[in-house]
Amino acid sequence: MPLTAATGVRALPGVGEARAKCLEKLNLGTVGDLLAYFPRSYEDRTKIVSIAGAPPGESVCIAALVAEAPRLSRIRKGLELVKVKAVDETAAMTVTFFNQTYVKDALRPGETYVFYGKIELMGRARQMTNPVFEREGRARFTGCIMPVYPLTAGVSNNLLAGLTRRCVDACAGEIPELLPAEVRRVHALAQSEFSYRNIHFPDSWESLELARRRLIFEEFFYLTCGMALLKSGRDRGRGPVFEYTDPGWFCSRLPFALTNAQRRVIGEAAADLGAPRPMNRLVQGDVGSGKTAVAAACAWMAYQSGWQCAMMAPTEILAEQHRRSLSALLADTGMTVGLLTGSMKAAEKKQVYAALKAGEIDLVVGTHALLSEGVAFARLGLVITDEQHRFGVAQRAALSAKAGQITPHVLVMSATPIPRTLALIIYGDLDLSVIDELPPGRTPVDTFIVGEDKRQRMYNFVRKLVGEGRQAYIVCPAVEESEPAEAPGPTYEGGWGEAAGEAPHPDLKAVTAYAQELKTKIFPDLRVAFVHGRMKAKEKDAVMSAFAAGNVDVLVSTTVIEVGVDVPNAALMVVENAERFGLSQLHQLRGRVGRGGHQSYCVMVTSTRSEESRRRLKVLADTTDGFKISEEDLRIRGPGDFFGARQHGLPQLHIADLAGDMRLLKEAQTAAEALLADDPGLRSPGHAALLERVKKLFADNPDIFN
Repeated sequence: MPLTAATGVRALPGVGEARAKCLEKLNLGTVGDLLAYFPRSYEDRTKIVSIAGAPPGESVCIAALVAEAPRLSRIRKGLELVKVKAVDETAAMTVTFFNQTYVKDALRPGETYVFYGKIELMGRARQMTNPVFEREGRARFTGCIMPVYPLTAGVSNNLLAGLTRRCVDACAGEIPELLPAEVRRVHALAQSEFSYRNIHFPDSWESLELARRRLIFEEFFYLTCGMALLKSGRDRGRGPVFEYTDPGWFCSRLPFALTNAQRRVIGEAAADLGAPRPMNRLVQGDVGSGKTAVAAACAWMAYQSGWQCAMMAPTEILAEQHRRSLSALLADTGMTVGLLTGSMKAAEKKQVYAALKAGEIDLVVGTHALLSEGVAFARLGLVITDEQHRFGVAQRAALSAKAGQITPHVLVMSATPIPRTLALIIYGDLDLSVIDELPPGRTPVDTFIVGEDKRQRMYNFVRKLVGEGRQAYIVCPAVEESEPAEAPGPTYEGGWGEAAGEAPHPDLKAVTAYAQELKTKIFPDLRVAFVHGRMKAKEKDAVMSAFAAGNVDVLVSTTVIEVGVDVPNAALMVVENAERFGLSQLHQLRGRVGRGGHQSYCVMVTSTRSEESRRRLKVLADTTDGFKISEEDLRIRGPGDFFGARQHGLPQLHIADLAGDMRLLKEAQTAAEALLADDPGLRSPGHAALLERVKKLFADNPDIFN
């Protein structure tokens, strides 16, 4: 039976039930899945060198004659060696295989094989350990540019390459050409069949580059089309038209002068609120740029027009802080501001539910509790989400659904700066506003990078500031001792560890043990407390409230305080093992201090010997511009950790790199915009297959375009 993209992997030779289950772990269930499973890297196995000419320590191909029968040795239980002597016209080498007893019969004396591996020098002798080998003249995995795939237990690279080769040979020509011919011509893109053949098994490095360019462009093109269609679908919704969209009176009553950037963004939002289509706007601003004032102005315009507003925050303590600050800003307006959190008593929740349904609360601030089944609004017209990177698209949509038949206006706020081109992709369904100016009078936070040799001086500095009446944060990358080495994933609360080339090590500061050490040995006379993400919400809130009230001098924490309550009296942020965190995250942490009238400081403690890590940290010390920091962070870390792509509903990309392929991203955006200008919904018959492919990219949310 001929293979097609829909054929299951069980139909491939050598794939039984056990192997099929292993392939399932890689989400490889069909021939089409294998075709779209692109290599992560390549090995140059095109050049064959002599034994004498092989540079030590480099992977090379060597054609050599097996000079004698392989010898099997059983060293101990569980360890078997096969050794064989191989020669060419220049020298001899010993080839050793560990626990591969089949080699004894596979290598035949007098036959020539191509060995791929690293030559090692043992005095004058040369040896190669566990190489790939094939009989000369029958090579599949030598003498070529070899694809290297992401693997899992039970799936070797040779197995995956062999299966993929069969699929490419059978089906590459059947892959439909979905990119319009004009787009391929203008952007000099290779054909689909050529690209799929050469992404897996390139004829040359030039062919590989042409294939990569086509497939990356294609993926960005589909992504841009999808986000544009998503946005246009939301634009078609019926939104509440705010009759009152002049924020002048409100802005004039604020106890501070708005920056020009704040005024511009409020104006952009006001224009949206007065339009018949629902607003979907992202307000992006650095830490302390004044996003809350923008939210207050929008909530006031909703109130003036007879609509309710709901604001969702990621933590209870932050929700409470927003309620207090918004109540103060809106005190003279007559607006009723309510609070709804999960920890409130059932009777309190009932009261809030009733007041919202009756329209007696004009603005409710809450956590995920706002999504509860019992929550209903009289006239919900505006939804605000704070710290958007903590929420998914689905949560935003669930709150909007509380408005019933009307699609409410949506204002999304984020203090995680993202380069503009990237933000237009990540938040492609949102219009973008940027507050690129800080309020006057904010004193920059002095930032220092120190080594372990300066630890005592750092402790003395903590004591000095506390003596002056200030408070300090100390942030650690781990919750408990010893865990990082065993389970780096769950242990780090937002850290990035190994992504920076920093292997887990036993010297990581852990919150619980470190807090105890500070309490008993270093600061026995100071009030030390700790908080981390594994604590119950009530426990965390109690500690944070005590710190905010000035009842704690030193707060030891994980990154759980990255999004947290404002404590104007906190003047020092110490980050232990700073190399374990991303730059944007460090910038967010630094933003926890410098919110009062005192000079504030950030001290990043590191023992790393990595030059790259130190250069990365120096970016923090050299600039306070969150956008510059984010660009560098994105360059180093890539987009995965940077903003949590899946959290935002962004489809999984197979080959494109949002950070590294920025030029192609811009090209693809331009091409997609031009096509959509001619055919806005991709409704023409000639674009039907393209529309289906775009929808497939968003397969995790199949109803997203309906």
